[in-house]
Amino acid sequence: MPRPTLLDHRSPDSSRPLPRPAGVLRARAPLRVSFAGGGTDMPFYYAEHQGAVLASTINRYTYVSLAPGSDHGAVSIASLDFDLMVKYRLDKKPAYDGVLDLAKAAIRRLVPADFPGGFDVYVQSDAPAGSGLGGSSSLTLALIGTLSGLLGTPLDRYQLAELAYEIERVDLAMKGGKQDQYGIAFGGFNFIEFSCKEIVVHPLRIDPGVLKDIECHLLLCYTGRTRLSAGVISRQEDFLRQGRPETLEGLERLRGLCYQMKNALLREQLGDFAELLNEEWRHKVQANPHVTTPAIDEMLAVARQQGAIGGKLLGAGAGGYLLLFCEVNRKRKVYEALEQLGGQFMNFSFVDDGLTVWRSQCP
Repeated sequence: MPRPTLLDHRSPDSSRPLPRPAGVLRARAPLRVSFAGGGTDMPFYYAEHQGAVLASTINRYTYVSLAPGSDHGAVSIASLDFDLMVKYRLDKKPAYDGVLDLAKAAIRRLVPADFPGGFDVYVQSDAPAGSGLGGSSSLTLALIGTLSGLLGTPLDRYQLAELAYEIERVDLAMKGGKQDQYGIAFGGFNFIEFSCKEIVVHPLRIDPGVLKDIECHLLLCYTGRTRLSAGVISRQEDFLRQGRPETLEGLERLRGLCYQMKNALLREQLGDFAELLNEEWRHKVQANPHVTTPAIDEMLAVARQQGAIGGKLLGAGAGGYLLLFCEVNRKRKVYEALEQLGGQFMNFSFVDDGLTVWRSQCP
């Protein structure tokens, strides 16, 4: 796919910059849960073996607001979740020092150094960093949404996803695959296939009643521990380069499970779907033993003892959220048992929307 660029913001017949829109631009990008296939969406894997992911967006979001500033050429970025703020000028390269780097990188990639005027950016998220819910890509896409609105340069969903991937993986060298960028840009319940030739997003037509039933059975439990995914992913990449048989077999099985889980959902076989979550986790650990910890193993074991039929850890591993499929009449027991181990629960539901951008006249 051609590399998308937003760096040409001038009118075709002169060097005069395009006019800046009035008002505050806002964007909302959902978080996501991934049911199977994580790891097969990484280019170093799917370029040779092909990959597949089954995932859905949920009603938890990252929000970005962009307001015109009074200082020409100046940018300020503030996190509304933490006491963090950075200020710099567009004609100076920002320091990537771990403080709001995704916002800095998105602005540097999209906004020209001689952009007329300045602006202020505010970011906020419904989930902590390192939660395994795709928060980094959600933030990157919401940033791209407001910035492309500011510049008057619309992008389609595939371009949005690829641009978010490049900002995260190329500009900032963050380890990871492509499922988050694509799943969040498109939104909804999707089956996504990856190959060296193309990436195809297949929206799934799941009966609304089945989706509501799945929601009734699921619990989303924060383990109390965030994780740095880069180390976990680097180890898996090393295993692949070394030709570790368990890793190759585990990833191939994860890819196959996506097709089985998709079919189970479309055929309304929720018991099979729940059992496949267990199998997904077993093969994820097989592919890379570093994805789990003794504390995570204990939480999953206790959840199953109390009535969870299936369960797995979301994201790259070693921390974040557990996704548990439970007997409805035993959800309370699972809830109470995991709270005793430090678990924290988040209510959620599936949503169809991906990245959304709008304009507001209210600060």
